[in-house]
Amino acid sequence: MAVHLRLARGGSKKRPFYRLVAADVRAPRDGAFIEKLGIYNPMLPKDSADRFVVDADRVRYWIGTGAKPTEAVARYLRAQGLWNEAPRYIAKPKSGNLPPRAQARKNAEDAARAAAEAEAATAAAE
Repeated sequence: MAVHLRLARGGSKKRPFYRLVAADVRAPRDGAFIEKLGIYNPMLPKDSADRFVVDADRVRYWIGTGAKPTEAVARYLRAQGLWNEAPRYIAKPKSGNLPPRAQARKNAEDAARAAAEAEAATAAAE
């Protein structure tokens, strides 16, 4: 049986509250789980100690038995030093990347603009 460490949503509408659980990968998000390992309350400030609370020993146990955290849970566990593997996702390329010819043209325009600003600065200094 494959096990994931994931967040199960609770709370009311527009007031989310999550439990960190060890669950079978086939179980629904808010359905049956094997064990509750902690809580995550996104309504608290980011610097609050109660925002993400886990039972570190049980998390280590489940990771030792082969349970894999989801990306969101891995991010929080990484912040607490309980998970040190690199993220599984690959970041999207920046939307500002240009094709090579357009990038060369932009670099030439930037250089010309910098030269004009430098010339204006020297003329103003005199």
